[in-house]
Amino acid sequence: MTTPEPQEAPDTSSVPAPAAAVSASGEGVSPPAASPAPVSRMLVLALGALALLALLLSGLLWDRLSTLQDQLTRQTTEAAATAAEARTLVRQTQEQERMLAARQAVLEARLGEVALQRSQLEELMQSLSRTRDENLVVDIESAIRLAQQQAQLTGSMEPLLAALRTAEQRVQRAPQARLAPVQRALARDMARIKSTPIVDTPTLLARLDELVRLADELPLANAVGAAPEAAPTPAARNDNPLQAWWQRTLQHVLDELRGLVRVSRIDAPEAALLTPEQSFFVRENYKLLLLNARLGLLARQPEAVRADLLKATNTLGKYFDASARRTRVAAELLQQTRTQMQNVELPRADETLTALAAVAPGR
Repeated sequence: MTTPEPQEAPDTSSVPAPAAAVSASGEGVSPPAASPAPVSRMLVLALGALALLALLLSGLLWDRLSTLQDQLTRQTTEAAATAAEARTLVRQTQEQERMLAARQAVLEARLGEVALQRSQLEELMQSLSRTRDENLVVDIESAIRLAQQQAQLTGSMEPLLAALRTAEQRVQRAPQARLAPVQRALARDMARIKSTPIVDTPTLLARLDELVRLADELPLANAVGAAPEAAPTPAARNDNPLQAWWQRTLQHVLDELRGLVRVSRIDAPEAALLTPEQSFFVRENYKLLLLNARLGLLARQPEAVRADLLKATNTLGKYFDASARRTRVAAELLQQTRTQMQNVELPRADETLTALAAVAPGR
């Protein structure tokens, strides 16, 4: 029996390694290093998405904070402007109060001057020894001048008319031919004063009080009120209840659609842009103008009254609804007051004073 020759071992260096190891039972096992790659990629994508979402939320939050900051800045500016306007109004009111106090002081000073002049005239008449005619002329002149001052202060022509009537009676009792021009001048002055329309101060005050009362009820030009109700259209008689119900429903829907949009004309652009706070100050400024006109009327300051009434008329036409009934009533009252204030100059007895100066001795 022959022994087989030993074979050479195969060279395993050039044979590639197997892809998977074989277990003892002969089943294949997958390599453990190939599974972590997809998990890491999905985790990176998820983290990137979260970062983008966080960046987007941060941008939105920053935009919201910027909007809130701008709104707070705007509100602060508006509040500062409103406070400045209120301080201006308070300062103007204080200045007006000082002016009124100064006017009252001037009136009191004039009254004191009148009283002083009267006392001086009385002392002069008692101290001087003159003839009857000289005393008559001087007495009539001083009485007329004093009555003229009283008429200017009180706004009534009754003191001046009473002084002229008394002077006429005294001149008629004095049989002096040289006093005839004075008598004629007295008659002409009395006729002119009686024919001159005098301002009815109580009526003007009542009108100004009514205007002040209406100021709180005047609608502004930018106020949105209820739409005027349309007159119901007579529906045709229909015996079908369903068709009648559809017609009523359609008419109701059409009325609602018409009420959604209203078109109105506002000539002054600033009147349409008034805020509620500014509307309050416009109304209060309008009332202050009327009150100033009332005080000027009591203080016998016709020029100031005319100026205040003109400003009130401009404010009424600029900021208030001209089509409203109350606005038209207020405009009519203002126009009547301004018309009556055109002729507020009180007549004077200049012709009589000239005639007295001509016949006075030593002139």
